[in-house]
Amino acid sequence: MRHLLLAFTVLILATTSGCKDGDGFTLLTLDQDIELGQQLKAEIASDPANYPILSEAQYPDAYAHLYRMRDAVLNSGQVKYRNEFAWEVYIIGDDNTLNAFCAPGGYIYVYTGLIKYLESEDQLTGVMGHEIAHADRRHSSKQITKAYGLSFIVDLLLGENQGALTDIAQGLVGLAFSRADEKEADEYSVKYLCPTTYNAAGAAGFFAKIEAEGGSSTPAFLSTHPSPDRRVENINNEKVELGCDGSGTFDARYQDFINSLP
Repeated sequence: MRHLLLAFTVLILATTSGCKDGDGFTLLTLDQDIELGQQLKAEIASDPANYPILSEAQYPDAYAHLYRMRDAVLNSGQVKYRNEFAWEVYIIGDDNTLNAFCAPGGYIYVYTGLIKYLESEDQLTGVMGHEIAHADRRHSSKQITKAYGLSFIVDLLLGENQGALTDIAQGLVGLAFSRADEKEADEYSVKYLCPTTYNAAGAAGFFAKIEAEGGSSTPAFLSTHPSPDRRVENINNEKVELGCDGSGTFDARYQDFINSLP
């Protein structure tokens, strides 16, 4: 009976405060989004074998570089949940993985493999903007809702099913987003960088690098359609349409960031 009553409550929440769009919705309220993110953060922190997070105390310079990029996005005035979400950043020490992801509630994880793969600061800031958009536009919670359904939401609200949280944490690395979500995240990456001194189309540099290598290095978190070449075109067009005039790539500063890593 408790499950039936709670299921009904969740359905009510979905029609009143859930996030909806043309290709899906999340049954999570904003507060539940934040709670889920906190639980996923704890799950990731408890699994150093799969998520070897670099200590900020040991690598303060590396984190200072990453905070600068994050803050440029957050202070752009374009992040909807700038004050509601945590927007914490963590560096995962894995040079073999080209990846980044952002959990619901604003917990950002960037792999050293991706950092060392990219060539300039605007590229990584653009990719971070893309991942921040997935959380800020609530794509992540929408996809989790789609993958796990009502039964998971009920268990979550009852404080049950820790195993499901483990599965979700592992799934965040390669969470598949819809075409519409990927397109929106690309667009918001440009919107976030547009008021800054960065080249607002920084993410396009990453996709151009992927395309030049024949797509063979495309990480799982960006492997969904559209193709890299189309995304380069769309991102550059968005920059032109918005009239963004920033051009900073900060190559030397980015090299300092790479040198601060193990």
